[in-house]
Amino acid sequence: MRIGRHPLRLRLTALYCLVSVVSSAVLLVIMWALARSLNPDAVLPGWDATPPVAPSAPAPVLTGADAPSAPGPLVTGGSGEAPPPLIGDFSAGMLVQPLIALAIMAVISLFLGWLIAGRVLRPVLTMTERLHQISERNVHERLALPGPGNELKELADTVDGLLGRLETALDAHKRFVANAAHEMRTPLTVERALLEEPLIDPAASLESFRSNFERLLVINDQRGQLLESLLTLSNTEHGHSTDELVDLAQLVELTLRERTPEAEQRGLKVETSLQPTRIPGDPVLLGRLLVNLCDNAIHHNMPGGIVEVSIRRKIGRVVLTVANTGEVIPSDQVDRLFEPFQRLHRTADGRHHGLGLSIVRAITQAHGATLTARPRPEGGLVVEAAFSVIAADPTNAAGPESTANADSKQLRLAPEVAQDT
Repeated sequence: MRIGRHPLRLRLTALYCLVSVVSSAVLLVIMWALARSLNPDAVLPGWDATPPVAPSAPAPVLTGADAPSAPGPLVTGGSGEAPPPLIGDFSAGMLVQPLIALAIMAVISLFLGWLIAGRVLRPVLTMTERLHQISERNVHERLALPGPGNELKELADTVDGLLGRLETALDAHKRFVANAAHEMRTPLTVERALLEEPLIDPAASLESFRSNFERLLVINDQRGQLLESLLTLSNTEHGHSTDELVDLAQLVELTLRERTPEAEQRGLKVETSLQPTRIPGDPVLLGRLLVNLCDNAIHHNMPGGIVEVSIRRKIGRVVLTVANTGEVIPSDQVDRLFEPFQRLHRTADGRHHGLGLSIVRAITQAHGATLTARPRPEGGLVVEAAFSVIAADPTNAAGPESTANADSKQLRLAPEVAQDT
C-alpha cells in the first residue's frame, strides 16, 4: 500500500501522533513543575534528619591542625547510612530518561495512528470503490453500508437517496426521449404517405397535389408547435431569466378574452373571481402557464360545461385556481397527467401533445410556487398554483377597497364572457 495514495490517512496519522506526543510532553512538564515546587528541606519517609545525640563522656578538645575548618552537623539515617537526594534537588539530568520514553511513545503513536486512521477510513474507501462501479447501466445499485447509525452511515444513506433520485430522473429522461421520438415519428410517417400518394398514382391531378400539400402544411404547423412546447419545457426546467412584478389578474383577463371564441363554440360558461394581485415572476412564462391551464380546461370539458378561474389571497401567498367540468378522472391518474406526453385518453386532435400540464408544472417550479391538482367528484379537474407575494406591494394589501375592486372586475368580466358564449 503506497502512502501517497492515502493523503487523508497520512494526515490523520500525523494528527493522532501529534496529539499523543503533545499530551505526553505536557504531562512531563506538569510532573517536573510539581517536583520543583516541593519543599527543598523535605526528605523521603523513613529517614531521620535529626543528628544523633552524643554520648555522656566529654568530647575531646581539638586544637590547631586537628580542629575542623567548617563545623557542621552530620545527618544520617536511623541505620547510619547517608540519606538519598532531596526531592527538591531536581537536576536536568533526571529528564533524560523521560525524554527517551517520550520518543519511544511518539514512534508507537505513529504506528497506532496509522492503524486507527485506516480503520476509521475503511467505510469511506468501501463507498468510493462502489461509487466507481456505478454507472448509468447499474444506477439501481446502492451502497447499503452496514453497521450502527453514525456519521458515515448517514453519509451512505444520503448517497443512496441521491442515487435513487438520479435513477428516477434518468428513467424520466428516457421516457421523455422515447415519447418525444414517438410523437415526432407519427407526423413524419403521415408526411411520407402524403408525398408518396400522388407519386404512385398515375392519374394524380393538380387538385390532389394541392390537397396533399395543404395537409402537409397543417402537419408541419403541428410539429412546429410540438417543438416549441419542448423548447419551452426545457427552458422552464432551468428556471426563469427575468423577475418582475406581474399583474396576474390582468393576464387572466387577457387570456380569457383571447379564448372566448373557442369557449363560445363549445358552449362553455366562464366564471371568474379575480382579486388584483401582483406577483414576482416572468410575464412570458406566467402567460404561458395561464394559456395552458385555460386551454386544458376548455379542451377537456363537456358541451355546456363550466370553466372557473379565481385568484384569492392567503397569508403571504396568492392562489390561482382553474377548475373545469368534464369526465370523471380517477384519483390515481391525476399525477400522471403532469408528466410529458401523458393524456387520459388519446384524441384525434393533433394540436394537443400532452405537454400542457407538464409545462405548467415546470413553470411553477421555476417560480418557487406550489402546484396541486385534484379531481372533482362530479367530473373534471381543479388545479391550484400558490405563488409568493411581496408584502411591501400596496396592491397585495387585503382590505375592503381591494375586495370591492375585485368584485367590480368580476362583474365587468362575467357579463362580457356570458354574452360572448
